[in-house]
Amino acid sequence: MINKLKSLLGRRQGKDAEITADAETLKLATAALLMEAACMDGHADEGEIATVTALLGEHFDLQPAEADELTLAAREAVAKSVELYGFTRVIKDSFNHEDRVRMIEMLWQVAYADGILHEFEANLVRRVCGLIYVPDRESGEARKRVLEQLDLNGTDVS
Repeated sequence: MINKLKSLLGRRQGKDAEITADAETLKLATAALLMEAACMDGHADEGEIATVTALLGEHFDLQPAEADELTLAAREAVAKSVELYGFTRVIKDSFNHEDRVRMIEMLWQVAYADGILHEFEANLVRRVCGLIYVPDRESGEARKRVLEQLDLNGTDVS
């Protein structure tokens, strides 16, 4: 799994090149974006890691051990990666619009997992929205759903 993610990160695609993402590559790209959100404030606490693992398990119908392995692979990939483009390209090309909005909602869930939205986390979600073509309005709606689920007021940005 780690080698597959390294391969994904190592690819450089031209504007017209097509990426055919298999299920494993799609899982890895999704996990890496979620882990990027968890690490964006400078550290990933246990609550954020647990949220990433739970979201992956739920979204991809994974067993706990599979979700843990995917989370670990994503954590290693994020530590070695310097760009979002490879991950977001797979998501944009493979997910339909509804799934891309769900991806943004999952990013908001990870960003708010510790109860506080860091400005770097908010910036990451905005950048990913632009890269996977999710309008601000739909991102805002996804954020509101997450705030309601977590019973937060959403005014805390550090």
